[in-house]
Amino acid sequence: MRINFYAALRKIAGQKTVDIEMPADTTVGQMIEIVLAHYPEMRERLLDEDGRIGLHAHIIINGRDAPLLEKKLDTILAVDDTISIFPKGHF
Repeated sequence: MRINFYAALRKIAGQKTVDIEMPADTTVGQMIEIVLAHYPEMRERLLDEDGRIGLHAHIIINGRDAPLLEKKLDTILAVDDTISIFPKGHF
């Protein structure tokens, strides 16, 4: 799955866009955990102390902020979805 990173996340990933292998029927929430498994140093920039997406972090799926999707973090991703991730304070 192709993921675009912005601001400080780009530096952590080492590039703007990465391709990460994900199983079929991966949800937005599962995708975040897979990304954090690849880049654990992103955790503090994306999640709050309770492990939820921080108030100012944004996971954008096809132009929509993930919490605004019908199934929120339980939305199943398609391989051709456009995924953009912005850290806290950069939107």
